[in-house]
Amino acid sequence: MILNDREITRLALEGMIAPFAEGVARPGVISYGVTSFGYDMRVADEWATREINAICDPKKNDVDSWLTWKNKSHELGPGGFYLCRSVETFAIPEDVVGIVVGKSTYARCGLIVNCTPMEPGWTGQLTIELHNASQHAIKVYANEGIAQVMFFRGERPATTYADKRGKYQGQTGVTLPKVTR
Repeated sequence: MILNDREITRLALEGMIAPFAEGVARPGVISYGVTSFGYDMRVADEWATREINAICDPKKNDVDSWLTWKNKSHELGPGGFYLCRSVETFAIPEDVVGIVVGKSTYARCGLIVNCTPMEPGWTGQLTIELHNASQHAIKVYANEGIAQVMFFRGERPATTYADKRGKYQGQTGVTLPKVTR
């Protein structure tokens, strides 16, 4: 069952989303906060991308090949790929999963937003993958909406993300790819 605004707000006030924002109109700002059946999360001011000609091998992550910086906005070049993170920290209940989809405002500019599901029992700031599929630069604004999270409730799984001590549990900041050794 998909969760509505009342249930998302209740769970957020119990600690599922912090800081939690009401879904009110903010003129001149890309919307964020609770929606009818989701939560529009914000993008923080932290950005990361690979150096040009670096090989992206998730099994041999060369931390030195990543460029990271902080800025209130960032222009994503055509075809560019960037990592960023959510402003919000999530603590997903054991019977809930969060699925992220891009916001239409950015989608209409050619921005593809990708995030893996927020599994039951997962906690942390969400690392967000951005891909500019257009032929033009796209400006992304920190502390404004980037994507919508839809929350679904089911029975508690036999093993939650917390139970298996997942490698991205409790992540803060932009988290680079890693493989369990």
